[in-house]
Amino acid sequence: MSDLGDRAAARKSGAALTDGRPNRHDDGGMRTWSLTLARGAVVPALAAALLAAGCAGGQTSDEKLENLRARAEQGDADAQFGLGVMYDGGEGVPEDVRWFRLAAEQSHAAAQFNLGVMYANGEGVSQDYDEAVRWFRLAAEQGFAGAQFDLGLMYANGEGVPEDDREAVRWFRLVRLAAEQGDASAQSFLGLMYADGEGIPQNYVQAHKWFNLAAASAEVASREAYVEARDDVAARMTPSQIAEAQRLAREWRPD
Repeated sequence: MSDLGDRAAARKSGAALTDGRPNRHDDGGMRTWSLTLARGAVVPALAAALLAAGCAGGQTSDEKLENLRARAEQGDADAQFGLGVMYDGGEGVPEDVRWFRLAAEQSHAAAQFNLGVMYANGEGVSQDYDEAVRWFRLAAEQGFAGAQFDLGLMYANGEGVPEDDREAVRWFRLVRLAAEQGDASAQSFLGLMYADGEGIPQNYVQAHKWFNLAAASAEVASREAYVEARDDVAARMTPSQIAEAQRLAREWRPD
């Protein structure tokens, strides 16, 4: 995998800050890693949705699909979200993204976030930054760390909203607050902020620390994305920097 600052498909840059303001470049590492970490963030939400929809661990994929579809058609937001994830993951659900929309319209935060990502990237829908901002905001106001992060990026880059450094930093600070309280998803996004210098000065030691903490506390299904991000940062660090990051992670305690 290429380094954090050199991905053609990326949405935001990895340049270090010189003035404390968010970055505003059109390429770099942000988009690729934002999407990678978003997948990790959604895993716990999917597990919760499957449990709420009555999908037992021993069920086959077909049985889960049948259960989810029956509940989704009755208006169950968790089941609608679950179907949307299965469709998005290429697990054979012959439906479009309407399931995310149906769940999002019932205030399902993870569905709102996923729908925002789709609009921001033009995946399954026409790219529409205004719509992306609308759904990110709804999820962010419910405390969904990935949405808070992406909403901060939208403000930093003037996508769907007027460019506003103060508002961008406000949302980034909420990500930090959740990370410092032990939220694994927020920790991963704070690591990304440090890795790419978004809203804070670039610092690979801090990035490694927060990715490491996220990986340590995340559910197994989410951990791979966080470990991959940590290792990608480590490839740009000296052995002494890695040792320092590991020490900071060991000594960290939630606020």
